[in-house]
Amino acid sequence: MVSGLHFAEQAMKPDDVFAALHRAAEAACGARLFTVTVLDRRAGVARRAYSSHPDAYPVTGTKPMGSSAWTDQVIGRGETFIANSTAEFAPYFSDHVLINHLGCEAAVNIAVMDDNQVVGTVNILDRVGHFTPARVQTLEALIAEHRAQLLDAFDAVPMADD
Repeated sequence: MVSGLHFAEQAMKPDDVFAALHRAAEAACGARLFTVTVLDRRAGVARRAYSSHPDAYPVTGTKPMGSSAWTDQVIGRGETFIANSTAEFAPYFSDHVLINHLGCEAAVNIAVMDDNQVVGTVNILDRVGHFTPARVQTLEALIAEHRAQLLDAFDAVPMADD
């Protein structure tokens, strides 16, 4: 077990699952900003389902799925996106000024897959240069370890037509 994180046997609310994962990621590698998005393919948006900074990034927020190199990499191929400077993520994140204002200059976005399709992402941001290969590997392992709980939580997130 990577995290030492234990989930209760009974069903947990999505917020509880995401908050537990946030605490585990923060303890393992640091996480100044931690969000979780669930893809709503019917609406063509990524819905924010959890945020460590709800004032800046409320859980009611959505982003169009759009088309970019980031979308192709993370949503299309299910690969982790790593940017260790603002210059690396600014072309894809229109909110890069707000991200910097929160003290974050590096980002990692980890795709969560179900049946060979990305259903959501776990997004962790921190100081410049933060995401070393070892930290990324630890975070990917943490998410893989708790994939089943994440998928259950994603299924319980209300979508626009729910």
